[in-house]
Amino acid sequence: MGASCLDLAPVLAVVLVFQLLVIRQPLPNVLDLITGMILVVVGLTFFVQGLEQALFPLGESMAYAFARKGSLVWLLIFAFALGFATTVAEPALIAVAAKAAEVAADGGMIESGEAARESYALGLRLTVGVAVGIALVIGVIRIVKGWPLHWLMVIGYGGVMGVTLIAPPEITGVAYDSGGVTTSTITVPLVTALGVGLAQSIEGRNPMVDGFGLIAFASLTPMIFVMLYGLWMG
Repeated sequence: MGASCLDLAPVLAVVLVFQLLVIRQPLPNVLDLITGMILVVVGLTFFVQGLEQALFPLGESMAYAFARKGSLVWLLIFAFALGFATTVAEPALIAVAAKAAEVAADGGMIESGEAARESYALGLRLTVGVAVGIALVIGVIRIVKGWPLHWLMVIGYGGVMGVTLIAPPEITGVAYDSGGVTTSTITVPLVTALGVGLAQSIEGRNPMVDGFGLIAFASLTPMIFVMLYGLWMG
């Protein structure tokens, strides 16, 4: 609980300083703000404890199990399924997809009906889910084969720039944001644990060098796939 309070203290300090010294107005709904901050602290505390006690150990144990099983095919299937499932369930992605559908409807890109908006938002979520699944497959192969991370990232961002040149401008910002919201509360802990656990279970791999980097792929591929989705929708 104390650690969560320290983590949130800078945010609270910034809000108070600008509200009281720059805007020079009293805080609105002080009781609601205090209640909300307490809920945030409690929620953050339980969330961090949950990561340490459940998600990180679960991801690492499953990575060990697949490495001992010695089946690359099942490991890749698991990586794709994990990336897809965690991404589709990501609250931040759900929010961004819904807002993108709303804006697209207002701008005349899609029909203004609720069904059209839901279909567009679901299409975005599924597209990003597939992109992250493929990203984890590539990342797992990289760990197993020992490929250098930086070259794959250079190639990936080269692809992002190339697709940006032909993608509709209306989808570009959504695509770039999709890469960020994908790696959030649900995806990051499990994906990180998978990469580190897999690197630790393979002889000759350094967890610091080979175990991290999956999140980078999970942020990169959605940008490409969402822009391709925009091309297809257009």
